[in-house]
Amino acid sequence: MAATKTQSAPRTRYHHGDLRAAMIRATEQLVAELGPEAVSVREVARRAGVSSGAPFHHFPTRQALMTAVAEEATHRLRQRVEAAVAGIPETKPARRMRAIGRAYLRWVLDNPAQFKVVSDRRLIDYAEPIQRDNAAIQALMRQALRLAIRSDGKRAIDIDLAMLEMRAMAYGLARMLVDGHLPRWGVSGTAASERMEAALDDLLARLMGKKVA
Repeated sequence: MAATKTQSAPRTRYHHGDLRAAMIRATEQLVAELGPEAVSVREVARRAGVSSGAPFHHFPTRQALMTAVAEEATHRLRQRVEAAVAGIPETKPARRMRAIGRAYLRWVLDNPAQFKVVSDRRLIDYAEPIQRDNAAIQALMRQALRLAIRSDGKRAIDIDLAMLEMRAMAYGLARMLVDGHLPRWGVSGTAASERMEAALDDLLARLMGKKVA
């Protein structure tokens, strides 16, 4: 009696775009579970359910894979920020600034794994399109500050310094959140979002010389 051949389970087939998306999702999950240091192209391929060699055509190195994650993450952040200011008229520049800062913090709260990748320049190639999306966010900030100065007509604001201060505050709060530092400063659980936004509002009020309505 002839031996029956054992058929192996068919391997999932991916189209070009599907494989890239699957690898990015698997990378984000791995970062969320074990941190960026646990990421390798082979391990991500295993989690995505493809052969270990399949992704290397698209992601020849770990940095290439992490850069793909960062590119998508930065674009999502840009979309979140643009959506936040879309309904606020230019006649309310301070409110637009507050919306930008809050959108950034809420994006980090929703996507801590992506933030860990984007914020570590050692992991990625910081080039296009990441630079383009970051530049678009900065342009919105600069425009809002210029309009705020024009509408106030009394206070002189160093735009570059103000942008640096806002960025430092938002980034610092985000870093404290993902690194687990906030509880040491009396901020934990559901209060994190509220307290971080309050800190941003306080800085913005100091920059504008008044509380943002």
